[in-house]
Amino acid sequence: MTAMIKVHALQKYFIMHNQGGIRLPVFSDVAFDVSAGEALILHGESGVGKTSLLRILYGNYKPSSGHVLVRHGEDYIDLATATPRAILTVRRKTIRYVSQFLRVIPRVTTLDIVKDPLLARGIDDAMATEKAKDLLSRLNLSERLWHLAPATFSGGEQQRVNIARCFVDPATILLLDEPTASLDAKNRDVVVDLINEARENGAAIIGIFHDEYVRDRVATRRLDLTQFKKAA
Repeated sequence: MTAMIKVHALQKYFIMHNQGGIRLPVFSDVAFDVSAGEALILHGESGVGKTSLLRILYGNYKPSSGHVLVRHGEDYIDLATATPRAILTVRRKTIRYVSQFLRVIPRVTTLDIVKDPLLARGIDDAMATEKAKDLLSRLNLSERLWHLAPATFSGGEQQRVNIARCFVDPATILLLDEPTASLDAKNRDVVVDLINEARENGAAIIGIFHDEYVRDRVATRRLDLTQFKKAA
């Protein structure tokens, strides 16, 4: 299978400027590949750097050293050294990221938020709207909310909007940070199905799930980051 992400000798530490420049190590020498059709689950106790690693893979954090090679089309782009413009291009076409919280956009409706990735890819508005409606229905989000901005939604409702935006047009790489944490069992199972469908269709998935049930349902491999928790 084709490796969609190749991580080599990755190291991250934070400089605490308000504490005299102390260097706070997160992890070092992280290395792994994830191929199309795999779901790698990041494991380890709180503080080992699971979310920090996902943010590096998305280009939100710059690693202290090492490489993150992402297959983008027929080439690999190293997000550790890529320009901001190149990172944005990779995000538009290759990577989707679901964080634990929806970044609420004032006055933008739920439907517009969900169908935006399709419109950005040139899909007709009518078709994009139908796909968004179908997925919101599948995620059991009440139709009365579709034309409202999600700023006042509950945490679980906002998270379903977040998930719908990701899965309405699944990319070849999906980064998932506790996507089911605020969901009830019924909607949790819907998300599990969406993840497995994306993987079976060839997506490479890297995720964090504290729910053992979800991990067991979606994982093809696990990576314990505790082994990389050492001095930087």
